[in-house]
Amino acid sequence: MNVLKLVDWRPATMLKQILAKLPRKSLKSDSLTSVGSDSCNTSPNSDNGIQFTNTCSVISSRLNVVKRKSWAIFPASIIAGGDLVEPHVPFKDVPNADKQSLFVSKLNLCCLVYDFSDPGKNTKEKDLKHQILLELGDFVASGSAKFTESAIAAICKMCAVNLFRDFPPRYHSHVPRGESEEEEPLFDPAWSHLQLVYDLLLRVLNQNSLDAKLAKKYIDHSFIIRILDLFDSEDPRERDCLKSILHRLYGKFMMHRPFIRKAVSNIFYRFVFETERHNGIAELLEVFGSVISGFALPLKEEHKVFLSRALIPLHKPKSLGVYHQQLAYCVVQFVEKEQKLAVMVIQGLLKYWPVTSSQKELMFLSELEELLEMISMVDFEKIMVPLFRRMSCCLNSSHFQVAERAHFLWNNDHVLNLIAHNRHVIMPMTFSALEWNSRNHWNKTVLNLTQNLRKVLSEMDQELALACQNKVEEENSKSSLAAEKRKMTWERLETAASCQSIVSSISGVRESASCVVSY
Repeated sequence: MNVLKLVDWRPATMLKQILAKLPRKSLKSDSLTSVGSDSCNTSPNSDNGIQFTNTCSVISSRLNVVKRKSWAIFPASIIAGGDLVEPHVPFKDVPNADKQSLFVSKLNLCCLVYDFSDPGKNTKEKDLKHQILLELGDFVASGSAKFTESAIAAICKMCAVNLFRDFPPRYHSHVPRGESEEEEPLFDPAWSHLQLVYDLLLRVLNQNSLDAKLAKKYIDHSFIIRILDLFDSEDPRERDCLKSILHRLYGKFMMHRPFIRKAVSNIFYRFVFETERHNGIAELLEVFGSVISGFALPLKEEHKVFLSRALIPLHKPKSLGVYHQQLAYCVVQFVEKEQKLAVMVIQGLLKYWPVTSSQKELMFLSELEELLEMISMVDFEKIMVPLFRRMSCCLNSSHFQVAERAHFLWNNDHVLNLIAHNRHVIMPMTFSALEWNSRNHWNKTVLNLTQNLRKVLSEMDQELALACQNKVEEENSKSSLAAEKRKMTWERLETAASCQSIVSSISGVRESASCVVSY
């Protein structure tokens, strides 16, 4: 007969049996750090001893990792292939096998950002970070750095944390700047660190060992957009660094070139048609001056669209003087590569020609002369009529500098040759403006230039000059007769109006008198 094992169903006994089966806690959470590995090496006699020992080992290892990485902001998932090295150790004191880990550790430490608005705050930490950034720059410049995926990710993370930021609202005013106004620059107090970060990023991009295909995972479109946003910084030192960074990005990452061109075009569109306020237009144009010079021939349609839709409308804003030199260089680069584009550019200049801004007119005239030096005879004939209508207005400008600059256009031998071949069209338009100047202009220098220009045109074709002169005199006589006729007509109208008022007043007196008699 089998003996059955009886189970005690009393509540107290059942509770003891259940508690006995649960794993016991031999360590408290608040004493894990002080106990260390010795406590974890104890082997309890219960059935759960092995499980407990494994748990202690895991906790101890995690605590050690936390102690090593407590300084780091950068995600641990980025670091792969070995333990990190204490970041405060100099590179010279570490064996070559550990230098790469030390490189990543120092990059992670530099992710700490400090407040520079208070000079006396965190001075020791700021000095330490400054020293580590110098070490990182020297390490990259020495060529010892290996740009693995973890290193590239750490570099991009460190640059993003330090550089990508929103500028204070006071930096952005909706009031557009003047023609050539350059406001007093504002310098970022954190520049001592920012400069080293920019220098490190530039040195990394200049390294031939940096694999663009591997780096594009982290230097992506979002990263490039944030770099372009920094061009709106008020600090000219930062914008100067960004020029070199953008140039290297464009040269290194060929797969990003169309995106960079499109993103910069969008900045120009927003500036021209929405805000008319951006601090980095000159720097962006300076970068694209070298980019345009590298365009292959024949020019792609995309590049011509960039000229017509992005560069030419940049002549419109009032603050043209801030970036006109760089803009003119970009435009000339296009025309040098394909002379037929001169027609489109000159038409754009005539479209955005300033009416009330004499300073902008002087810039337009200088750029126009440079374009006319490269234009062909066939293309010149397409735009000469609207062009010299505008030149006639400039010759008659009441601003003496504009009038002088328009007269100097005839001193250019190539321009004079173009005019000579099309003198039958151009001279009749010009003579009327010169005749008006000789009679009405207030500036003596302009008057002398007008007389000299008339002599030049007479020597070019004396018969045509005499015919133009006679035509101008005939038009002047007709206009004077028309003015005299107009004056007489107004006098008759005034006389008739005065007589009508007298008659009206007399009739009013008679009506009032008749009313008095009737009463």
